[in-house]
Amino acid sequence: LQGWEGNKKFFRVEDRSIVAGSLKSKIPHNEFLCTQKSYDNFELRLKAKLVGAGKNAGIQFRSQRIANHHEVIGYQCDMGLMNGHSIWGYLYDESRRRKFLVEADPEKTDRNTKFEDWNDLVVRCQGHHVKIWVNGFQTVDYLEKDKKIAKSGIIGLQIHSGPPAEAWYRDIKIKPLD
Repeated sequence: LQGWEGNKKFFRVEDRSIVAGSLKSKIPHNEFLCTQKSYDNFELRLKAKLVGAGKNAGIQFRSQRIANHHEVIGYQCDMGLMNGHSIWGYLYDESRRRKFLVEADPEKTDRNTKFEDWNDLVVRCQGHHVKIWVNGFQTVDYLEKDKKIAKSGIIGLQIHSGPPAEAWYRDIKIKPLD
């Protein structure tokens, strides 16, 4: 976990993957393992899967830690289920606007998500433009209109509060862009 910081009680390395959470106990509140380095224009590629009763996790980007708190503030590439449909690849604004900024077509997202199996995720940020793909299917093409929103920040791996669950992350590659 070199280059990352967070509550190691909720994050471990297993089978060459970063594993967040537990299948044996509830997750008391959202937890984040974050890069120590900030990124602005980048392409993030990784594989992720979510297993267990808890059905929510995500990848933070262009985010910041909230002082003296376990939460972060910033964009999130969501992973999980909501109302029986996949929200993998939806763009959520964590702890700031607290809402989805982009929701993909649920039928297409359901077809393109591998539940309890590895999914390929790509997050690309350039200027105020954010794009996200899940297994080659583009879920987000978003242009931030609020120019006060930071264009740089940390990248974080999340496990959401709630029932026992594990979010697995592997093959993480961050490529800075010009």
